[in-house]
Formats: sequence, structure tokens, C-alpha cells
Amino acid sequence: MATVKHKRCPGNWREASGGYALSGRASRRAEVRDLPARTSQLKILLLDITRIMPLPDTMFCAQQINIPPELPDILKQFTKAAIRTQPHDVLQWSAGYFSALSKGEPLPVKDRIEMPVATQKTDTGLTPGLLKVLHKQLSPKGRVSVIELEKKWKHLCLPVEQLRALLQLDNFGEEVEWLKVLALGCSILGGSLMTSVKYACEILTTDPEGGPARIPFDTFSFIYTYLASIDDEMPDYTVEAFLNTLKGQVELKGDLVGISDFFIPSKKV
Repeated sequence: MATVKHKRCPGNWREASGGYALSGRASRRAEVRDLPARTSQLKILLLDITRIMPLPDTMFCAQQINIPPELPDILKQFTKAAIRTQPHDVLQWSAGYFSALSKGEPLPVKDRIEMPVATQKTDTGLTPGLLKVLHKQLSPKGRVSVIELEKKWKHLCLPVEQLRALLQLDNFGEEVEWLKVLALGCSILGGSLMTSVKYACEILTTDPEGGPARIPFDTFSFIYTYLASIDDEMPDYTVEAFLNTLKGQVELKGDLVGISDFFIPSKKV
């Protein structure tokens, strides 16, 4: 049957089976217009299939995997630091470690592995090594906010309750003088005034480990006087007499006080 033009029918329609159908060219145009919608439907179908039947793990060869050149050394140093520091909460300590690393700040890392302090009456978690870490992080500022101090304290996995109890020993405000906090920390580690300043010398000294652990007389005098003031039982004239005697001993040593200048270890029976 010949194709017949009709007034109501556009030129690209033809009569078929008693009706009208699109010619081949027009049909292809309609399919192109519907392609985006069909593609979207296909994507949805594929997502549904992958939820039911997960695709196998993709295999990559060594040439396809790009490892940042600095990553191996970062992980190596991080692992060594974790072993030396022995944090109670590795994840919490790691957050502080990488935060300090990204900011170029001193890392919360001990110089070496240490054993718990034998003189501690309770397991506070605070050790000379951890106190030294805090000193490296906070001493350059001199005065620090309590918020920052608490943040550094938490990064070392130390109990916050202990810090708050320590700060209650003095009338601190929103900022604290770090050297006073250090002295109070040494008093937790030591059972007496002399043992406390001994720890302070070991933390503050620039001498090699195992050396005389010397610190400037002015620094020693400040810590000794401050801790003595916390102890109400020690009169001022006793403190002054001790410091005057000690100063005469160290004047010829460059005004540097070593542990042997004031501390006599107790003899074991």
C-alpha cells in the first residue's frame, strides 16, 4: 500500500495497520532523546544488583599503586615513638601525636622507655618521662591556659581528675605558670621536698643522661621556695638558711646546682 499524505499527519508519518507510526529517522531521534533517562535507569539497576551481589575485589598491580614517598618514614617514626612512650590509649595518644606533627610542635614522645616510679604510692600514671614531655611542649610559652594544659595532659592519656586536683593546690586562674605546675608535678612523683627538687633537676637539666643533672641556682631556688610555701610546716627562715648555704657551695661551679649538692640518697638496710 502506497504512503499517503494527509492533512492532519506530518510528512514523517506513514499509515500502518489502520493507524500511524513514526518513520525510521524520527524513531531514531526519539530513541536518542530517551537515552539519558534510560542510562539513569540502568545505573540505578546496577546499584541495586551490586547491593545484592557485591563485585569481586579489584586487583591492582604494584605499578598502579602510588605510595607517597614520605609515608614509610612517617609510619616508622610513629611506631618507634609509640614503643618508647607506651601510651595507655594508643588512639588518643595518636591524635595528639599527629596533631603536633602537622603543626610543627614538640611531639608527645618520651626520650626512652621507662619503668614506673617506685616511690609512687598510687598508680597515677604520671612519670618523670611524661612530665618531661609536657615540659618540652609547654615551657617555651612560660604561661599557658588551663585549656591547653588539659589538652596536652589528655594526649598523654593522663587522668584529668589528677590534673584538676594538682591545680587546686594553688590559686590558679585561667592561665598557669608552667614552672609552678612542673614543680607540683614533681611533688606528686616525690615523697619529700628534696626528692621533688631532685626530679625537677633531672627534668630541667641539659646535662647528658646519667650526668650531674645541674640547673641554674635561680631556677632551683624558685622551685624549692615554691614547694616549701605549699608545705605550711616549713618556716621561711629554714628555707632561707638552706638556700644561702647552697648558694655558697655552687658559686664556684658557675651557679649551677647538681643533685649531689643537696640530695643524699638513703642507705638501704
